[in-house]
Amino acid sequence: MKTRLFRMIIPALLLIASCDDDHGRVPYDDTPPFPPVGIVSTSLDNAVRLDWIENQEPDLAGYNIYVSSSYNGRYTCIGTSRTASFVDGGAKNGVTYYYAVSAFDYSGNESELSREVVYDTPRPEGRGVVLTNRFIDPYRAGYDFSAYRIVHYDTDEADIYLEMNGSAIPFFVVWQDTDIQDMGYTRDIDEISKAPEDGWSPTKDAVAIKGHTYVVWTHDNHFAKIRVTDVRQNTVTFDWAFQTALGNPELFTRERPGFAKNAGMPARRRH
Repeated sequence: MKTRLFRMIIPALLLIASCDDDHGRVPYDDTPPFPPVGIVSTSLDNAVRLDWIENQEPDLAGYNIYVSSSYNGRYTCIGTSRTASFVDGGAKNGVTYYYAVSAFDYSGNESELSREVVYDTPRPEGRGVVLTNRFIDPYRAGYDFSAYRIVHYDTDEADIYLEMNGSAIPFFVVWQDTDIQDMGYTRDIDEISKAPEDGWSPTKDAVAIKGHTYVVWTHDNHFAKIRVTDVRQNTVTFDWAFQTALGNPELFTRERPGFAKNAGMPARRRH
């Protein structure tokens, strides 16, 4: 059973238990809503979006959103939402956050915190990067994910570079201390949520195909993903996302939660 906050019950009309102090008044009852379920997170650039299944209580007033640095740590309320969605604009890239949501009604009754283990690590992303065949323009053939910029292909900063051989087939190439893997066709870059554990290209390259998403394991133990959006005679255009947390394979934009069904799971504590 998760820890509940002690609240004084005020007879008659009670204020909403919302952490933004946006109050409403209705006839009092003492039955709290059910804790929200079905929570999923979406990694953004210096932000995290949360979505969940809408509660069905007729007197539902809204939701409180809590965050912690660990599942069983102290949870601090960071905002209130009237709908089953919230964006944490205070999240920072490379930092992992644990989230919980409660529901409250117009009588001020607040539910327990949600039990699902929902965590997220925001990461930077970019769109429309254009690399040039290194034989045509070597200064615009490489990409440095950690600096978010195009670089000369033959530098220590280049995590990948573009090369087109005599048959004009475009290849993404990595150095010996870096790995790359073609994850196949995806409808968008969001479909690849985590770097694979194996299957890396033994030749240290992969054909650049429009619509395909690739994962890169950099020389300094970071993970990135790119999705090709256009291929032309001497250029390839792609979107990208990069995990700044060292060794963290999660490139997710939408993380499905794990359920804390074990009765022995530690209680979440509101701050």
